[in-house]
Amino acid sequence: MAVKSKKITGAARGQDCTLNIVGACNYDPATTVFTHFPDESHGMGRKSDDVSGGFGCGACHDVLDGRQPWPEGEQAYEQWYMRRSQTRTTRLLIQSGILKL
Repeated sequence: MAVKSKKITGAARGQDCTLNIVGACNYDPATTVFTHFPDESHGMGRKSDDVSGGFGCGACHDVLDGRQPWPEGEQAYEQWYMRRSQTRTTRLLIQSGILKL
């Protein structure tokens, strides 16, 4: 069962970037979108579920999607950046009442 939620993806609008990739982040909430991270639910031409992602500014999103190169030395931390972002985003979604435990 795919998890898709316009409430989750729409919640990114106007938020601070939770990826904050050093040397890439533009810190501009006007460019923030829900950035999907790879997991077992994604495949060729199919994005991951909406629980596998975080709020990313346009610049950080471009780096993760390969449209821009990783800043020197930062790609080694790609998994860490995604996990930190997903944790930060989940906290924000819980605080806003979009996700309930």
